[in-house]
Amino acid sequence: METHDERNRRWDEPFGDEPLDREAVNQILKLPPFAELREDDFRQLPLHGIIANDGRLQRYQRGEVIIREGDYGNSLFAILEGSVVGCHHGPIWDGVQRNRKSWLRSFAQLMTPAHPPEYRAARRRGGRRGKARPAPESPHDALAPIDLDALKARVTTFSLEAPQMFGELAALTRSPRIATIYAASDNTELFELRWQGLREIRNWSAPFRERIDALYRERGLVTRLQECPVFAHLNWAALDEIARESTFETFGAVEWMHRFKRTIGGEAGPEHVIEQEALICEEGQPVDGLLLINRGFARITEHVDHGERTIGHLSSNDLFALDEIAECGADAVLRAGLHAIGYVDVIRIPTLMVVKHVLPALPDRARRKDAHTRENRGQEKLRQGMMDFLVDHRFINGDHAMVINLNRCVGCDDCVRACASAHDNNPRFTRQGYSYENAMVANACMHCTDAVCLIGCPTGAIHREEESGTIVIDDNTCIGCATCANSCPYENIKMVQIRDKTGALRLDVNGDVIIRATKCDLCTTQLTGPACVQACPHDALARINIRDTKSLLAWLG
Repeated sequence: METHDERNRRWDEPFGDEPLDREAVNQILKLPPFAELREDDFRQLPLHGIIANDGRLQRYQRGEVIIREGDYGNSLFAILEGSVVGCHHGPIWDGVQRNRKSWLRSFAQLMTPAHPPEYRAARRRGGRRGKARPAPESPHDALAPIDLDALKARVTTFSLEAPQMFGELAALTRSPRIATIYAASDNTELFELRWQGLREIRNWSAPFRERIDALYRERGLVTRLQECPVFAHLNWAALDEIARESTFETFGAVEWMHRFKRTIGGEAGPEHVIEQEALICEEGQPVDGLLLINRGFARITEHVDHGERTIGHLSSNDLFALDEIAECGADAVLRAGLHAIGYVDVIRIPTLMVVKHVLPALPDRARRKDAHTRENRGQEKLRQGMMDFLVDHRFINGDHAMVINLNRCVGCDDCVRACASAHDNNPRFTRQGYSYENAMVANACMHCTDAVCLIGCPTGAIHREEESGTIVIDDNTCIGCATCANSCPYENIKMVQIRDKTGALRLDVNGDVIIRATKCDLCTTQLTGPACVQACPHDALARINIRDTKSLLAWLG
């Protein structure tokens, strides 16, 4: 028997309880950041529809938390009324519990009869005509307001007022929030625009794109410098001068995954991936400033015969060319080359600024903590083959990669069965993948630092959890477009046909099978964490940050 249902659509789930009404949309479009938008520029989705469905209005009282430093929020805020106060390196929040199953719920899960594979309950429509659904959860819901006067006495703060914006850095770079923001007055009203709407507006409006990008450059540079240990000893005046003289540069393509997948899966093979990586700077050339990796990854190489050999890799907050500048100043020559792995944001700091501000107060030992020695990252030297394996396949992107020690694995498949048990009879990974020596990186979501699967999702169904950074898929908003699956460089997202409780395929009103995206969610709701790790009887499986080579090599033995 076939079950007919409606497919999920782009705006089935607006960002707020309800789409914003015409009056609210018109009010927002009068704000300076949005005033230059023209309806005629939007060729695929209507501008009013984007604002109404991808935005929501939020009210906060004095001292309430709006966003928290370290969270993976992906929305932009515009202040409609009132003001906000922010600080960097704010309080360490605890006591905010993730939505994990209790022991009782975990036991009940074991006793409940299994549903058919890829079972989905029928989607309920029209709920807003009756009782309104609950408002989306926000981080501030779980936190009591704080004493702002006491906060200002402890740490340096900054203020923003209507109609200023904030949150653009995390929204544009898919990275953690860099500050904690509090409401500075009662009844502070904000317009919050989620990433999907921000992306559409940036794509179709050049003035808006230029305004947002200028904010990114203006606010992001000093903050990024402060986060890097080499600049920690500098005062604000020095940081400000460095920021004014430095430049943002980008290398590579944002959507690098498609060409990468063709190379890895084709006849060329992973050893030719380096040929498609943009050259940032070349070995033997004069040093043209200190490079700070702002976002993304880069490959360090040296000339060997007529080619390049990989000798290391860089990620956020790593530096390149500090040793050369420390030794030779403006006459320095690069001892290695640097290539963009995918898409890389780089901050180039002039050599003169480094000599003037950074080196005089920098301890000698700190000068040697450059990318070439890797002392500051706690990384151990990889054998050449393992280095090539991890960098060429771009596994260094993985924060929680599933690595199997082939010397210990006996192929019992207890990990697969545990995954199925934790996900209602639906295993979320495949126990196979690329391997080198005794290490195999299995086909399971790695919850990447540069999660390119998030870029094209039209509804935001695939997203990062704000508190944990885990990448999950909301089944209620997935429309089955397969954009995320096609984007994943590692083939770790699958499209599945969904079924009802009898096992029959669910069909839409046209009789076509409904499909959804699925992948490993790192067992975010399980009390004990990833079931695959807990179930392995031989300690042959671990979830590892691939860039932590010290832990990786210790576990591989």
